Amino acid sequence: MAPEGTRYTREHEWVSPTGRDTVRIGITDYAQQQLGDVVFVDLPQVGERLTESATIGEVESTKSVSDLYAPVAGEVVARNELLDDRPELVNTQPYGDGWMVELRLDDSGALENLLDEAAYRTVLEQG
Repeated sequence: MAPEGTRYTREHEWVSPTGRDTVRIGITDYAQQQLGDVVFVDLPQVGERLTESATIGEVESTKSVSDLYAPVAGEVVARNELLDDRPELVNTQPYGDGWMVELRLDDSGALENLLDEAAYRTVLEQG
């Protein structure tokens, strides 16, 4: 279950506030199900600046390799080092220990441009 206040993208990433101007980013439960067993995650380094919609890494599974996109712009302040040795956490805990990066937002208002839970559910239902 995603934390309260989580926002989503149509590309199946989630963004959850962790502080006044910081957010955690990962892929949704739907996305990890579509990927299958995750075997490798390539993430940006701490200090990297991400622009909205830019490719920031990859998730490799037994089925495919998928790009990760930045749902918002900001500076990487943390990356989930656990995924280096345990990429399967993306499958087992996509909203918990399977998070990917934490950003300091360039614009905290950017979250308002993302989907809330009800809108994301509609995207899933429309397929």
